[in-house]
Amino acid sequence: MTENTIELLTLAQLSQGQDWRVQLCHDRPVHMLIWITRGQGLLQLDGQRRGLGAHNAVFIPARALFALDMGRQGIGQAVEIPDGTELRLPQMPRHLRIRDVQAQTELTGLIEAAQREQQAKRPLYHDALEGHAALMSVWLRRQIMQDEHVPNRRNAAARLSARFCQMVCEHYSSGAPMAQYAESLEVTPTHLSRAVKSATGKTAADILTERVVHEARHLLGTTEHSAQDIARHLGFGSAAYFTRFMQQHTGLTPSRLRATAA
Repeated sequence: MTENTIELLTLAQLSQGQDWRVQLCHDRPVHMLIWITRGQGLLQLDGQRRGLGAHNAVFIPARALFALDMGRQGIGQAVEIPDGTELRLPQMPRHLRIRDVQAQTELTGLIEAAQREQQAKRPLYHDALEGHAALMSVWLRRQIMQDEHVPNRRNAAARLSARFCQMVCEHYSSGAPMAQYAESLEVTPTHLSRAVKSATGKTAADILTERVVHEARHLLGTTEHSAQDIARHLGFGSAAYFTRFMQQHTGLTPSRLRATAA
């Protein structure tokens, strides 16, 4: 995505042909509206695991931890909106199941119109994309206002899981052990892991590991920083430990991951 521009992508383009880009827990520097039009899958968002299906709309604020697994049959679009935009967007992650046919048709039409503008690249198309995105924001906020989309009250485990996931976004590169996360959240590591597992199906350590692996693979594939520099950036004590960590969780060394990405 070009800085400060709105971009529309298919789910396939979002993953760039590499499932780990969307299936591993991570956060992005942009806001994202995802509209699922076919298929079923799983979504990790706001510290909870949710089922996804056709006519589901997902809003993911910038720097909110998420993971998406729609399999090969899933079809949908993603609208990436720069952080800092003047558009009025929701402040919290939202997952909406849209049952009203008129509402489904309306959002599909807005996305298709924006896609045509993006493809044609006529003069002022950036302005046109902003206009379409503004209408999508209105659509989204109208849906959120409806009684059927008032979120269920979360239990204590889900609230703790959400707080932990936000901490992961902020501190995953610090190298901090799980005990430090638990201490900051004023619980024991065992209680934290049990709560996160209950809400997401993954342990707290799994979530943190996925975020680190995602960032490492992203940096290896998109930058020329050495494995040693990336290891240091992600809080590893040595390049050797980083290599063992990546091999354990991906089956490949950093050098092989970089060669595969290239």
